[in-house]
Amino acid sequence: MMDTVEAISMPAIVCHGGAGHSAKDQPGVDAAVEAGWEILQSGGTALDAALAAVVIMEDDPALNAGTGGRIRADGSVQLDAAVMTSNGQFGAISCIQQTKNPILVAAKLLDDNVNIISGRGAREFADNIGIAREKVEGSLKLTGNDTVGAVARDETGLMVVASSTGGCTGMPAGRIGDVPLIGAGLWCDERIGIAATGIGEQITLKMSSVRMADRIEEGYDIENVLNWGINQYPPDVEVGFIALTTEGEGLGLANTKMPWSSKV
Repeated sequence: MMDTVEAISMPAIVCHGGAGHSAKDQPGVDAAVEAGWEILQSGGTALDAALAAVVIMEDDPALNAGTGGRIRADGSVQLDAAVMTSNGQFGAISCIQQTKNPILVAAKLLDDNVNIISGRGAREFADNIGIAREKVEGSLKLTGNDTVGAVARDETGLMVVASSTGGCTGMPAGRIGDVPLIGAGLWCDERIGIAATGIGEQITLKMSSVRMADRIEEGYDIENVLNWGINQYPPDVEVGFIALTTEGEGLGLANTKMPWSSKV
């Protein structure tokens, strides 16, 4: 009797630096892809690769996440982040303060019985898992409505989506965009992983990510799926998506400038 041989998937990763960002912000996205790719090439997991990529972008002050988070109306810097896996795990943090890498906090919820924690509770959760409090200076740029994100696939076939955002300049304290909302800012299942970027309220209203994933089940390819998603919005609503399926390379599309990169 022959031994069963498990199929090996082709590792891949795709990252974006936010709808509305330009080519000058491409280096941070390229560095993120390289960090994730190195992990995948060494046999690491899609989770580790996606997290490493997003941490690189959270640490880049040119991008709107972590260190580059936008300052709210009350002068605070409140950050959101989320992680979802193709085997059904989800964790998200919203409005967390004093945390330069909120994606690492969100990831710790994947094995917890709570999916989303916000505000003071999110920071206290981070305290309890040993993530130190750090002052986040934030960015004075009068822009926002964007995120950073990564989708990775490892040799086991597991796919992971990780997204992080610094919110919008001048928005009220406590405002939550699409990033930590499952099905809106991100979605991941056994067919596809999707991360959204753009005007969070509009993305939330349309539940873009999960609706786009449903198109894959209907037989559309990844490019058609992303084009369909973008076409749900008028041209004056900045929006973009990256996606990765069970095979092939990742893709990014937007109706505005959006630095993105992929490796397979």
